[in-house]
Amino acid sequence: MIEVDGLTRSYGGLKAVDQVSFRVGRGEVVGLLGHNGAGKTTIMKMLTGSLEPSAGRITIDGLDIGAQRRAVQSRIGYLAENCPVYPEMTVIDYLEYQAALHGVSEGERTAAIRSAIERTELGSKAAAVINTLSRGYRQRVGVAQAILHNPAILIMDEPTNGLDPSQIQHMRSLIRDLSEHATLILSTHILQEVEAVCDRVLIMRSGKLALDARFDEMAASTRLLLTLDRSPADAGPLLGGLDAVHDWVHLGTDNTRHRYALETADPMAAAPLVARSVNEAGWSLYGLIPETRDLETLFGEVNATRETAHA
Repeated sequence: MIEVDGLTRSYGGLKAVDQVSFRVGRGEVVGLLGHNGAGKTTIMKMLTGSLEPSAGRITIDGLDIGAQRRAVQSRIGYLAENCPVYPEMTVIDYLEYQAALHGVSEGERTAAIRSAIERTELGSKAAAVINTLSRGYRQRVGVAQAILHNPAILIMDEPTNGLDPSQIQHMRSLIRDLSEHATLILSTHILQEVEAVCDRVLIMRSGKLALDARFDEMAASTRLLLTLDRSPADAGPLLGGLDAVHDWVHLGTDNTRHRYALETADPMAAAPLVARSVNEAGWSLYGLIPETRDLETLFGEVNATRETAHA
C-alpha cells in the first residue's frame, strides 16, 4: 500500500533523512520511533506530500506522490504534531471548514462531520470555541479533521504529546478504533505508545532507518542468559568448549556473580547441556534463562550501536 524507496531529505550539508526504504501493508499499524531529531517528522511531512524529498520515491496505492500529489493526499488523513486548529472557531465550524478543504461534497458533509464527532467523542464540545478546550480535546479535534474524508491511511505525529494519563488512555483507545478502518503510521519518541497500539516498529537513528521489526517476531532471540560464580578466566574455556554455544560475552558482575550471554542456535535445546556442564564442573548456577528482547532492549541496542560508532 505504501512503498518508500531511497527517501532522502537534505538541508544544505545536513541529511535529515538518508536513504530510507520500507513498505507498509494495508491494515498495518506501524510505529515510527526515534529520539528527537532522528528524522521522524521529516518523513511524515514527505509521506503527506507537504515536503518534497531531495531524492527517492514514495508510492501509495501505486500512485507516485511526486506526480500525483492531489490523488495521493485524498487517501491520507494527517494529524500534525501541533495540529493547526483555529482557536477562535467552534469545533463544528472548524470541521465544516476542514471538510471543504478535504473535498467532502456538500451533500455528504453533514454526515461526515457527525461521524467524525461521534468517533472522537466530541459531541459535548461541538459548539465550544476551540481555545476553551483542554489539550486532550484539541487533539481529538485534530483527529476528527484527519478522518473527515474517511481516508485509507492515517498519519499521526506525536498524538499523545502533552496529554495527561487519562487523555493518553483515551487517545490509545481511539487509535485502536481507527486502526480497524485504516492503515496507521504513528510517529513518537515514547516507547510505551508504540508497544500499546502498534503491530510493527521502524526505528530511526540519525536520519537512517536502523531497525524494521514486527512485535510478534521481536521476542525471538538465540541467546541464553547465564549467571555463575565464576569469572571469565575460569568460565571461558568451559563455555567455549560447548558445541551448543557458538559464542559468549561477559555482561558484568554483581558482587561475586558473573553474568554471561551465550549465543546458541536453539536456546531451549542448549540450556540443559549448559546446566549439566556447569553442574559437572562443581560451579554454582544462579540463573539460566532464554533472553527476551522487548522494544526497550532493541531501542537501547540501536542507540548503543550509534554511540559505539561515534566513540
